[in-house]
Amino acid sequence: MTRADTVLPAGSWDSAAASDHVLVDFDRRHRRRILLRTEGGREVMLDLPHAVRLRHGDGLVLEDGSRIRVEARPEPLAEIHAHAEGDLVRIAWHLGNRHLPVQLLKAEDGSDRIRIRADHVIEEMVEGLGGHVELIEAPFDPESGAYAGGHDHLHDEDGDEGGDHVHG
Repeated sequence: MTRADTVLPAGSWDSAAASDHVLVDFDRRHRRRILLRTEGGREVMLDLPHAVRLRHGDGLVLEDGSRIRVEARPEPLAEIHAHAEGDLVRIAWHLGNRHLPVQLLKAEDGSDRIRIRADHVIEEMVEGLGGHVELIEAPFDPESGAYAGGHDHLHDEDGDEGGDHVHG
């Protein structure tokens, strides 16, 4: 087993140079220490001084200097859109009011979309607010929130689950 103690933020490194990759779902991407198995079958111990929210495209630097790419594992999601811009803003407010993790994106047709984890109760609420829900399976890479300490990673004030990217 090899060890990784450095996370390179997505976009800050050449991901084409990765020697392998790990598929990790949303729940398992906020960690300080976790045993990961790469798609190539290699065991990697992520061992950081503080918990980090791993994002799709981040790189893990291994002891030998090689890099492993983090990929968000596809999971059941609800993709939300609305025909009226005001409806989508109101839906976003209600999702935020429930402190739900959300991913904001533009669809191929240029329309704004919101992705949440599949939840039939929330989906019914969204439809009642004028939204349209499509159940999909896709990587989930939600916004980190206003109190993340940086634009890419969550930071809890209790120190147990928070932190920024670790360099070195």
